[in-house]
Amino acid sequence: MLLKIYLKEMKDSFRDRRTLLLTVLLPIVMMSGLVLFYENMLSDGEGKTFTLAVNDGFGGQEEALFIGMDNIEFIKSANPEAVLEEGDAQAALVLEERFFEKVENGEAANVTVLGNSFSQNSSILMAQVTAALSNFEKLVVADRLEAEGTPQELVQPFTIEQIEITEETAGINMIAMLIPLILALAIGVGASPAASDLFAGEKEKKTMEALLMTPINRLTLLIAKWMTISTVGSITGIITLIVVAIEINFLTKYMKAAVSFGDNTFLIVGFAILVSIVYAMFMGTLQMVTSIMGKTVKEAQSYSSPIMMIAIFPIMIISSIGINELEFHHYAIPLMNIFTILKELSFGIINYQHLGIMIGSNLLCVGIAVIAGRIMFMKDKWVMN
Repeated sequence: MLLKIYLKEMKDSFRDRRTLLLTVLLPIVMMSGLVLFYENMLSDGEGKTFTLAVNDGFGGQEEALFIGMDNIEFIKSANPEAVLEEGDAQAALVLEERFFEKVENGEAANVTVLGNSFSQNSSILMAQVTAALSNFEKLVVADRLEAEGTPQELVQPFTIEQIEITEETAGINMIAMLIPLILALAIGVGASPAASDLFAGEKEKKTMEALLMTPINRLTLLIAKWMTISTVGSITGIITLIVVAIEINFLTKYMKAAVSFGDNTFLIVGFAILVSIVYAMFMGTLQMVTSIMGKTVKEAQSYSSPIMMIAIFPIMIISSIGINELEFHHYAIPLMNIFTILKELSFGIINYQHLGIMIGSNLLCVGIAVIAGRIMFMKDKWVMN
């Protein structure tokens, strides 16, 4: 009987166009947009040509400062700042009159770099211009010290060498943040229509009373509907993982280069699917309870919306924690632990103890929530409208 009810609810769910839209199409659109957005952030301007507005007197000596930076084009103008404000350049460089003459004579010389640090292109160009000027400054200082007969070691008594203890890259960190974020959103959004319709929708359509009059145990009915919600969420999660894997492999350069699972690829993908299923069960249970509480679909969605919003907050905590700094509570706290364990898997790390803690804590919460839902579903005031 449980299987028959489950299959019937699954068929009804996927007959609904809204469920199909939110389960299949929305994750694909969301993933495509976010993958391409983060890939663009990782590009760091490689392959792009930037335009720099400069003074009219900008000549060969000035251009020599940017030797090797072939991606910078110069626009000469009497008012470089105006060119920048009009959008014809991403940054502007204003050198004081007789700049090189003053530098050669040891006089104070001013350089002004103008741009918009909130614009990615402008920020990249400003960084390149600043780097070129810093290199020139070091050459000038070295020449002056040599002219004075002063060893350079007197002003630079030691050098600093910074060594990364991990092989983390910006690309893998982006992936570790992107996949859990979109997975949490996709599962919550994908399972929401089914959760709202299976309980609150039945009450709103006045079909719950007729359903309860049938010789079916209420617990069996509750479990079948919960299984339907969890399955819809799991399908959404699996589709999301498939889409992101395909897009990273075929549409990205930097993210693809960052992923290196070696011989553990299939094992990591398998555990990622398992984690998404467990998380779908957890979210499905919470959405089931909110749907039982709601008298209408709209009311049930109002109750479940805060849960989906809270579900993405842990990314703010986990993204700033190093992979070697994660502790027990990061794997034990539901909602937070999906970000933690998927971050670990993104780095190619498989820790069975951490996986067990994450799965166990979520299943424990699922059991408690199902018991709470059963208690509510056994009382007519929660199931009758």
